Amino acid sequence: QVQLVESGGASVQAGDSLTLSCVAFGDAFKSYARGWFRQAPGKEREFVAAISRHGDTDYAQSMKGRFTISRDTANNVVNLQMSSLKPEDTAVYYCASGPLVTDYPSTYDYWGQGTQVTVSS
Repeated sequence: QVQLVESGGASVQAGDSLTLSCVAFGDAFKSYARGWFRQAPGKEREFVAAISRHGDTDYAQSMKGRFTISRDTANNVVNLQMSSLKPEDTAVYYCASGPLVTDYPSTYDYWGQGTQVTVSS
């Protein structure tokens, strides 16, 4: 069964750090790119970061320097380290998997259920 499961969401204070994890169940994911997106209430899903099977990364401009995506291929896990969190980072964060590193949600084939991150001022 192909499945992505996110974890690590929490309620934190502005300036705090948080790490999200995404575990993939299914060997096919080892050859796929993985991405993180987020969606705040009333807003469209937004690209956060992505990493290729080879470790090449891409970030949304507003996340550069604050967020770091990494990949543990052996364990089929992708992490998103977030630092200097701001209230505007509050959203449901989704893990996704697809053939390429892109900014577009429609290019990703598989999605997790999401994990909530709430940042209070």
